[in-house]
Amino acid sequence: MNIDQCYPRLLGDIGGTNARWAWQEAAGAPLQDISVLPCQASASLYDSATNYLAATGHARPQCAGIGIATAVTGDLVSMTNNSWVFSIAQFKQALGLRRCLVINDFTALAMSLPALGPSDLRPIGAGAAVAGAPIALIGPGTGLGVSGLITTDMGQCCALSGEGGHATLPVVDDQEFAVLALLRARFGHVSAERVLSGPGLVDLYRAVCELDGRVAQSLSPAEVTAAAIAGSDQDCVKTAEFFTSFLGNVAGNLTLTLGARGGLYIGGGIVPLLGEAFDATLFRRRFEEKGRFKDYLSAIPSWIITASTPALIGASRALDLLPAG
Repeated sequence: MNIDQCYPRLLGDIGGTNARWAWQEAAGAPLQDISVLPCQASASLYDSATNYLAATGHARPQCAGIGIATAVTGDLVSMTNNSWVFSIAQFKQALGLRRCLVINDFTALAMSLPALGPSDLRPIGAGAAVAGAPIALIGPGTGLGVSGLITTDMGQCCALSGEGGHATLPVVDDQEFAVLALLRARFGHVSAERVLSGPGLVDLYRAVCELDGRVAQSLSPAEVTAAAIAGSDQDCVKTAEFFTSFLGNVAGNLTLTLGARGGLYIGGGIVPLLGEAFDATLFRRRFEEKGRFKDYLSAIPSWIITASTPALIGASRALDLLPAG
């Protein structure tokens, strides 16, 4: 398909909580009419998309690029943290699209990384990126997204699509082992996402309270975060410390696995919201504490993504760079 035939395009970033939509009129044009709609406000992906189109007054798009928070392994897509289930082919037909590309949301986010500038990132830690080396990406939100970006010998970027958030949570000291034991008693398998996510913050807070012999309050992820930032509840403060420590450990493992000397990027909504309760020094310490490879990791930079809707940029880039859908 000629690239001009793929405009205008509808772009989506669909998480467990919110559906973000945008419109791109032509190649190189900025994204416009960016909208955030609660997933619960629509019965399906199609309803959410058509509600957006109706609200913005846009005519039928030619193409759609959508990043979605689940594994995309075939035509039928079932979300992990949302009740939506849909057929890509049926969605494409219902909207009358020439092309519809549906990919994992963190694949879309990874595709955005080359387009992000210094104003879209907050550096944490030292180190310098090695040009052309693999890049690691991790992001706690409603779930835990994990991806990476590989540059081929031809200079093309290839995003990895996986479900690394469901890998088993690693622990490094007695306190973390104690937290893990409580979570295992409750859930059986304890994945990284079990603590490194919005719901995971609450599960982690409950475990911290139980370890300290206190009854946990009925708090939402936002309330745990707010109390940690304010320092008004020591169990919430300790929860943020555990969260930071676990994230640093998981991120260091991911970076080693990918050989990501191009750097580590942290996406998702939780880390930016934690603000000063996210201890960058603790994160880097856990990130780098990998025995004989401490010096290797110390040289690798890391950033928090501060751009508001980078996955929408990635979804558009994916339409241009990935095979036709």
